[in-house]
Amino acid sequence: MSRRVEEEDLWAGVREGNPLAFGVLFDRYADLVYNIAFRRTGRWDTAEEIVSAVFLEAWRQRGGVETLDGSVRPWLIGVAMNLIRRHWRQTDRERRATLRLVAEYGDQHDHASEVVARLDAECQMRAVLEAIDALAIDQREVIELWAWEGLTYEEISVSLGVPVGTVKSRLHRARERLEEINGTGPPDRASIGDGALRAVTDRQVGGEGVKR
Repeated sequence: MSRRVEEEDLWAGVREGNPLAFGVLFDRYADLVYNIAFRRTGRWDTAEEIVSAVFLEAWRQRGGVETLDGSVRPWLIGVAMNLIRRHWRQTDRERRATLRLVAEYGDQHDHASEVVARLDAECQMRAVLEAIDALAIDQREVIELWAWEGLTYEEISVSLGVPVGTVKSRLHRARERLEEINGTGPPDRASIGDGALRAVTDRQVGGEGVKR
């Protein structure tokens, strides 16, 4: 049985509400979703929460999930990316609110200062983990999915909800920009992926790193 047919049969079972099929789906893609979330947040607890939220959403929307060649993988990654964006928007809002609190009350609230320090450290961790953070966000998302997750143009298209042509042009601009920053030739998939993996595994958070 081909991988495509197997995927189609698996998702058909999930659509019908088969918990065993859903368990197989979770076992197959949970580590993938975890790695995507951990690499982009630097927090194992946040990554675990995103895994739970992604598969809960998959179960809730199982009747209308968009697949590519019978595979739900690109859709799962797309949901994870949306949750990661939401996480960083929330983190930024919390940081700004805490900074306003500190500015208003000065040194009277040492706890608030500690919170600011923690949030600043998390933001710095994010900057370190994302070795390609200098890119525009639309270019960064495309090159991360291409280099770190090994997705095809078509899979990235589904994951991000943009045409394949847009994926190709963003990837081309991202590689050109990285070439300018690094002063070397256009980076390939292996060099970007290996560098990002080292950045993550060298800075494990809470004892949890990238899952294999």
